[in-house]
Amino acid sequence: MPHSSEEPKIHPNVPGPRTTAGTTRTPHVPSPSAVPGPRPAPPRGDRNRPAPDRPAPARAAASPRPAAGRPAAQAKPAPQIQLVDATEATAVETADETVDKLLDEGCRPADVLVLTTGDPHPWAQHELSFGEDSYWRQQAEGEDVFYAHASAVGRTTARPVVLFVVNGGTDEEAARALPEALAKAGSRLVVCGDPQRLRGLL
Repeated sequence: MPHSSEEPKIHPNVPGPRTTAGTTRTPHVPSPSAVPGPRPAPPRGDRNRPAPDRPAPARAAASPRPAAGRPAAQAKPAPQIQLVDATEATAVETADETVDKLLDEGCRPADVLVLTTGDPHPWAQHELSFGEDSYWRQQAEGEDVFYAHASAVGRTTARPVVLFVVNGGTDEEAARALPEALAKAGSRLVVCGDPQRLRGLL
């Protein structure tokens, strides 16, 4: 039966958008700026690389930080150096008087270390007569003023106050032991000796 001109013609189905008769319809293309959904994560092997279309953040210069659990190191204040005039013959006696003054000022006996450059202090000679083990044990116990020879300063422990008694020995020996005595002093180094000789050592 022939089609009349009034009846619509049936066309085969064609993929794509349909348009109504007499109108033109443009397919809607989404804007590239409006992309819904989350951005893809970077690959596992390179998590530090920025995601696509996202600029890498500017990195500010990082200030050095102390290691975890370790406070920032602070500079140790230099010990105060005090000179006490004495001759080689009177240096030990002058040191004993200085120790008495320190104790009267409130210093604890365990805070004082006395080092001699000549003959050992009489207390050290007496204690060493009982053996070195007993002698050095008293330093470890830390209950009293400790007396040692300057040549053994490496075996002594640091104390707040150190008396460096120049009662003999050579200038070379004294000059070698003096920096170590200073390193053992926490807050004060008292040097007893001849001022002219001490000027050459200091």
